[in-house]
Amino acid sequence: MADTLRIVHCFRSPVGGIFRHVRDLTEAQVAAGHAVGIVCDSTTGGDFEEHLFEQMKGKMALGIHRTPMQRHVGPGDLASAWRTFGLIKGLRPDVLHGHGAKGGAYARLFGSLLRVSRSRVARLYSPHGGSLHYDETTATGKLFFALERFMARFTDYLLFVSDYERQTYHRKVGEPPIPNNLVYNG
Repeated sequence: MADTLRIVHCFRSPVGGIFRHVRDLTEAQVAAGHAVGIVCDSTTGGDFEEHLFEQMKGKMALGIHRTPMQRHVGPGDLASAWRTFGLIKGLRPDVLHGHGAKGGAYARLFGSLLRVSRSRVARLYSPHGGSLHYDETTATGKLFFALERFMARFTDYLLFVSDYERQTYHRKVGEPPIPNNLVYNG
């Protein structure tokens, strides 16, 4: 099939709503005939999430790859980023979709690095809260929102899964300078 894409979803925490969203999306993409894979944290989740991964395993043509990713920014991010970049590079995605703050940063950064080596990967980002939870009046909030504005330069498309996320992004980060859309989860 000429329209088959290699789609990789990158996110940190495979629990809760973000994981449900990624599962719904991958199911629809697989049904549409695309080769799909997941790269996410290996230290988050429990038996329930392992059971869900087990159910997905046979459907993910690009596999499910789990590697340690810490929640907060710190020195361990360098090793984590290097491992994650290696996984993503080896999957040769046409579309790299980052979910949440960490997954979004990785997808945009690594997608940009892949473009330097002549890959034509599309860099998509769905905020899902993450940095949007910070108070915009604090120094930490101001830093994260400045980073979000800067990272927009490395984003091809911004996808919101709720109007609340979209409104919060507009209020705290600003009007996105890139194509964006609201596609309700579910």
